Amino acid sequence: MKRALNFNAGPAALPQAVLEKAEKNWLNFNNSGMAIMELSHRSKEYEAVHNQAITSLRKLLSISDDFEVIFLQGGASLQFSMIPMNLLSEESTANYVLTGSWSDKALKEANKIGKTAVAASTKEGGYHSIPNLSDIKVTEDAAYLHITSNNTIYGTQWHQFPDVAIPVVADMSSDILSRPLNMDQFDLIYAGAQKNLGPSGVTVVIIRKELIKDNGKLPTMLNYHTYSSNNSLYNTPPTLAIYLLSLVLEWVEETGGLEAIQKENTEKAHALYAEIDESNGFYIGHAEKNSRSQMNVTFNLASEQLSAKFLAEAKHAGFVGLNGHRSVGGCRASIYNAVPKEHVHELASFMKNFRLNN
Repeated sequence: MKRALNFNAGPAALPQAVLEKAEKNWLNFNNSGMAIMELSHRSKEYEAVHNQAITSLRKLLSISDDFEVIFLQGGASLQFSMIPMNLLSEESTANYVLTGSWSDKALKEANKIGKTAVAASTKEGGYHSIPNLSDIKVTEDAAYLHITSNNTIYGTQWHQFPDVAIPVVADMSSDILSRPLNMDQFDLIYAGAQKNLGPSGVTVVIIRKELIKDNGKLPTMLNYHTYSSNNSLYNTPPTLAIYLLSLVLEWVEETGGLEAIQKENTEKAHALYAEIDESNGFYIGHAEKNSRSQMNVTFNLASEQLSAKFLAEAKHAGFVGLNGHRSVGGCRASIYNAVPKEHVHELASFMKNFRLNN
């Protein structure tokens, strides 16, 4: 079978090696006579998968024992509510940096829980960039500072992170595992799996243990303490998604770890941005150069008609998922870890040929 040229923003491409290994074990996992999604989440076979996924994530991201790694459901969108419910008190203010639609949605949910403030924003400028670190102003009673590390819709990404004297919370749904991280810069990281971690259905939260409180007023399933005290096994977790996540983490290790992944991601992004920059305005990149994402390359053409022609011809050529988000239009190539660099170079060649012919 010829694999699709998949540039979907999420659910996104998974490594072919991961899919092949899952297929091989699909009907008979570890000689159990059952598929992984048929196993009890209390069985020793599944428990080994569960714990290995946590161990692998700790190793790849150099996560110390100061942090808890937990698996949840509900996507990053549920975390928009869980974070203020667990971290925000009546006496404090949640601070948010607005860099795109998802940070805006996170703020709206926090507004339902307690007091909030905007510490910095590029909304008025159309979300073309990430704010300068010096422009971030937190309130004196700040409970935490929330950022979205990569903005899938607008194609911007943080390349340096805030250094503030309050907990830093980061939505890393679309760029976790794409580069090495200094975990000391963060206090809570959360990510829906469906970009770089695995399939949709599981959400990873990495939280500093001192932030986990046993708040008896919270609903059980919205309390981080429930998950940390039960190894994320208080109820039935998304076992198939966690199994595939564990295989993705194994693949990242076999690929050479995050340094190797970052190097390849840089090469892939350069191939597309070079075509945009050399097109003399034929392709118009959305993000300012110092804020460009290595995960989502967003651009427009001179007219809606030309953009539509580009997308139609790209679809005919076998490219999938190049339409921009419905809220902004245009074009977007999502080039997460599992998108082969050969596919990215094919896209760059297509873009060049389309430009020369039009």
